[in-house]
Amino acid sequence: MIHDLGIIMLTAGFTSLVCKFLKQPVVLGYIVAGLLVGPYVFGSSWVSDEESVKIWGEIGVIFLLFSLGLEFSYKKLVQMGTTALIGCFTIVVGMMTCGFLMGRALGWDQMNSLFLGGMLCMSSTTIVFKALDDLGLRQQKFANICFGILVVEDLFAVVLMVLLASLAVNQTFDGAEMAWQVTKLAAYLLFWFAAGLFLIPTLLRACKQHLNDETLTIVSLGLCLGMVLMAEGAGFSSALGAFVMGSILAETVEAEKIEHLLSPIKNLFGAVFFVSVGMMIDPALLLKYWLPITLITLLVICGQIVFASLGVLLSGQPLKTAMQAAFSLTQVGEFAFIIANFGTDKGVTEPFLYPVIVAVSVITTFLTPYTIRLAEPAYEGLDKILPRRWKLMLDAYGQGRSSQKETSMTQKYLTKTLLSVAIYAIVCVFLLTLYFTFINERFITLVNDFVGRFFDEPHLWVGKLLSLFFVIAALSPMMFLMVNKDKRNTEVKQLWDSGSLFTRGLLIVFNAFRIVLVLALITSCIGKIFDATIGIVLALGVAIFFFITRSSKIQERSHIIEENFLTNLSARELAMRQGKRAEDKKKKEAGFVVDFDDMHFSEVAIPEGSATLGRSLRELDLRNKTGVSVIRIIRDTGNVNNPSAKETFRPGDRVVVNGSVGDIELFKLFVAPEQPQS
Repeated sequence: MIHDLGIIMLTAGFTSLVCKFLKQPVVLGYIVAGLLVGPYVFGSSWVSDEESVKIWGEIGVIFLLFSLGLEFSYKKLVQMGTTALIGCFTIVVGMMTCGFLMGRALGWDQMNSLFLGGMLCMSSTTIVFKALDDLGLRQQKFANICFGILVVEDLFAVVLMVLLASLAVNQTFDGAEMAWQVTKLAAYLLFWFAAGLFLIPTLLRACKQHLNDETLTIVSLGLCLGMVLMAEGAGFSSALGAFVMGSILAETVEAEKIEHLLSPIKNLFGAVFFVSVGMMIDPALLLKYWLPITLITLLVICGQIVFASLGVLLSGQPLKTAMQAAFSLTQVGEFAFIIANFGTDKGVTEPFLYPVIVAVSVITTFLTPYTIRLAEPAYEGLDKILPRRWKLMLDAYGQGRSSQKETSMTQKYLTKTLLSVAIYAIVCVFLLTLYFTFINERFITLVNDFVGRFFDEPHLWVGKLLSLFFVIAALSPMMFLMVNKDKRNTEVKQLWDSGSLFTRGLLIVFNAFRIVLVLALITSCIGKIFDATIGIVLALGVAIFFFITRSSKIQERSHIIEENFLTNLSARELAMRQGKRAEDKKKKEAGFVVDFDDMHFSEVAIPEGSATLGRSLRELDLRNKTGVSVIRIIRDTGNVNNPSAKETFRPGDRVVVNGSVGDIELFKLFVAPEQPQS
């Protein structure tokens, strides 16, 4: 194994240096390294144990997904709005459909065509990040849109892996099975979002004084691989487990440090994974399937441009921004390799599909920097030939989208509260499932055996009663929140007082739904522990319900749980703000005024007789003398934005300056007629 790893690393190191010299992504170098050490180029493999390389590659997939999770954020996903969601949905539907039709047109069966469509609908987060960074475009508006779409695509890729796994096992497409898998996956993600954000940041915060670089690395790896085991135990892929744990840790204060510490490990095993991808490429197959490779490459480039542009346009963005974003997404992402590898391992796709999609990925990755540069010329060309009526229609659509009224207060309240209730309900269901699967019987037996030491007669009800008490006590804070969440706040009072009969009816139905949901959870616990009639179960359930909703102790515990959750959710953001304020304070103390909370814009007229008239901005040296920056000079002959140092003040000028309140007042005194100038 050491021999094989040495060969892989030496070859990958050489080819990656060549790619860096040619200003190409190092992923290409790794694939070329795999091609060289594989069994097809030189007649025999340089690697003696290809199975070990495959295992390392699987570990590489885990760390790649873990790293993607660290870059993912549930809060960012919510904040992205509709642009990323509409853009991703349009791309996925369009590219999956075109990929499937392309496969069928090439004579491939349904399974190969479906896998092809899944591979083509996701772009490469790594390649897009790197290409835009190299071109200095990371801060552009379209770049943020690209990143939003890529984040949503990463999340969809995880869903797609689950669906394709189901198809690979059943060999048929089952709509009910797909709906069940999606529902199960959504519940799994919500559960670990809630449980993970409550437990893991609290754990890291409690152990903070012991978390040096070494222990934080080991703890992070342990959490990642532990979630991998849990995901596999729940019937999901190891990649999903790694992604979920990464996304949980992404919300913690230590996220950046974890990402930095694990970067070398990710790079090592990621390189091995891409080398293992290259080892599976047979150049003879590439020559044999040159036509499908060419057609699929053209489909990826043209399809992504068309569907991404359409999706971003539909979200209300300008045509130029839409095209710039679309031209940046014209490549096949790393998930395509994972999907192709999965299909090959399960035997549901033909062997030729893997090298074909790798070849397409290599070509499109190589062309990415050039397609990004083509975006602006393509827009300018389209802008010249596009009818004026169409331009006006697109502008009107964009303005209409941006000026739409905000969601009604009722809908916002119901959406927010329903999401909270759903999260608490899913956590309760997961915990009950785990309890009744692994703990309940053992707990009852243990208690009854202990009681039996002191009493001759069997007392089976003691264990059952304590089991019910234990499970209800554990879940009661979440049940309290499910019933009472936002029930008595001012927003609900406003809705009730100013709402119509329909709104009031909606609130009553929603609150009744919450009560029934909690009663269902309580009675299901009772029914699983005691063999009793429905009437007794319901009566006991109602009694427990009233105790939970009226208990001040349970209310206090529920508020503590919710406060801890919200604290953990905002901890990273708060730490970043505090760090920025500390950095700004240091710069300010060093002579750099960067107090952004005290920055203001003001328009000041230059009065007649001011000694500043006719003098250049360089000569006036306003930044040092008054602390303001001149942003714009407003003149009847035309405004001067960001004036140069050679620009002079003229009679009748109005100047827009930026600075603190004190700086602006000093500037007004400086330009006043009676102010002597030096």
